[in-house]
Formats: sequence, C-alpha cells, structure tokens
Amino acid sequence: MDVGPRLKQIRKQYGLSQRELAKRAGVTNSTISMIEKSSVSPSVSSLKKVLSGIPMSLVEFFDAEEKQNHPQVVYRPAERLDLTVSGDVQMELIGKAFGQRAIAFMVETYEPGTDTGDEPYEHQGEECGMVLEGQLELTVDDSVYHLEVGDGYYFESTRPHRFRNPHAERCVIVSATTPANF
Repeated sequence: MDVGPRLKQIRKQYGLSQRELAKRAGVTNSTISMIEKSSVSPSVSSLKKVLSGIPMSLVEFFDAEEKQNHPQVVYRPAERLDLTVSGDVQMELIGKAFGQRAIAFMVETYEPGTDTGDEPYEHQGEECGMVLEGQLELTVDDSVYHLEVGDGYYFESTRPHRFRNPHAERCVIVSATTPANF
C-alpha cells in the first residue's frame, strides 16, 4: 500500500486540511504534503506521529478491510496485513481478519542499515519479541542492546524505544505489542 495516497484519503475522510492535521500532529504542513505526494517515505515513528493527529493507529491506517464475524484461525504468509511504512523495514500483522484484537502479533524484517526512525517512540502497553534471523540493535531509554538469533526482549512501551539493524545481513523478528493499536 502506498502511504501517501492512503494518508490523503484518511485525512479527507476525517475532514481535516493538511494544515489542521500538521497542527494536531506537531509537524510542518510541508511534511504532510510531501508524504501525501509520496515525495518522502516516512519512518515508522514519523508516520505514528502524523497519525496521532487524527488519532489513528498504524494497524487502523493499513487495515482497510472489513472484519469477519467468525475470523479465520490459521493465517498463511500471503494472508498477513502489510504494515510497511518504508520499503526497508517490513512489518506484517498476523490475524488481519480478527476484528477487536487485544494484541498485535507481527513478523518484522529489517534490511541492512535500516531502523524505525531517528526519534524513539513510545506508547501505552508492552512489547516483546525474538530474533529469528540476523542481529538487531534495540534502544530502550538510553540503553542499547545487541540481540542475536534466539535472543528476546520484553519492555513497557511507555519507555522510549527504537529498533535498528546496523549489520550487513537482514534481521527478522517475531514480535507482539499491546494494545493492538500501537
């Protein structure tokens, strides 16, 4: 999904001008304009900041499909909801047809040299995950942790945090976040 046109569609759906959304989110009007024109690809933290002005979570932003009354139980890789903000950090939600989820369960892929953005982000809830492939650098508060295959993490999401892959090979993690509307 292209982030720019989707943001424009949602902004208009909520009856907001670019200027009003920028004011609410604490960003410049040109930031909103450049994202909507696909001139820039926002980081995860930047898009979350923009969406806070609506307010809307990343899951809600990317999940435009109707929910099923009796959702499926098994999800194949092709049935994951793509939450990718920029091309290098891929996030896929497992259980996209599950309506009122309490947890966001994801597979995240970080290509070499990518991260979730320059600014750490924070939100209500908890996060946990485990490295399945490669290595990951996790920053929580002012502490930097280096994780390898099999290493896991668990922390309160109210603490400023950031994910980064400074290594030459891609990193794949499986993660869970509560509440689901991160």
